[in-house]
This record gives sequence, C-alpha cells and structure tokens, in this order.
Amino acid sequence: MKRTQSGVSLMEMLLVIALIAGISVLAAGALGGGFRGMQLRSAAKEIASQLRYTRAHALATGQSQRFIIDPQAHTWEAPNGRRGEIPAALGVRFIGAREALPVRGQGAVMFFNDGAATGGRIEINADKATWRIDIAWLTGQVKVAPVRTEP
Repeated sequence: MKRTQSGVSLMEMLLVIALIAGISVLAAGALGGGFRGMQLRSAAKEIASQLRYTRAHALATGQSQRFIIDPQAHTWEAPNGRRGEIPAALGVRFIGAREALPVRGQGAVMFFNDGAATGGRIEINADKATWRIDIAWLTGQVKVAPVRTEP
C-alpha cells in the first residue's frame, strides 16, 4: 500500500520566505527613495542634530557658539571639534545672516547664550527630493522636514 503525504516541504517554505524578503527589500527601496533617499534623510537629520547640540552647548556654557557649514566642500563643524561630511552626491545650500559668515562661501549659524540664533536655512537635495532645515532666529529652534513639491 502506497502512502501519500500532503503538506509543504522545508525547501518550498524557504523559497517562499526568500521571495517575500526580496519583494520587501525592493518595495522599501522604491517607497523610500532608495539609497540616495536614505543618504538625504540621514544627512539632514545629522545636521539638524548637530545644530541642536550647538544651541544646547551655548545654553549650557553661557557663551555664544557657532555652527559652520561649507556647501562647496560638503562639510560641517560644530563646537568641541565635532565635524562631519555630507555625501558628495547631495546638493547643499545655505541661506543665513551675512554677519555670521566666517569665510566667503561658508555658512554659519550663531547660537547665543539665551538660546536665540542668527537664524538660517540649510537645504539638502538629491535628484528631485529636498530636505530643509530651518533655524528660527528668535528661539533658535531647529526644524527639519522634507520639502513637499506639487505634482
């Protein structure tokens, strides 16, 4: 007498799991803008974090602190030797107070001991996507968000 077994083999189960994982990775890349989109979000959030650090440092020390960004060199500098690079594939633009600029071509935001700032805006873009970091001059508050474009 011949016995028949019904069910799914381990190999079939592993194949289905691999297919689901592959489709998930492709979908996440398409929905999130891919690698360049991840670089863009990461760079914007890192710069916003360092701006907030600079403001907190000014409040804690009671002394004005400066955050410097160099759009052409794709670098930034915060207090206490904090430095970083922005991926070369991303575009960088700074708009801010001329009085705070340390060197022509660089941008700077000065945070004062009361939390206020000279204000400014940093825009980071890749392809058609842009993230904007706004620094309020009165409060020194740092806001970061993607720029919504009309279709």
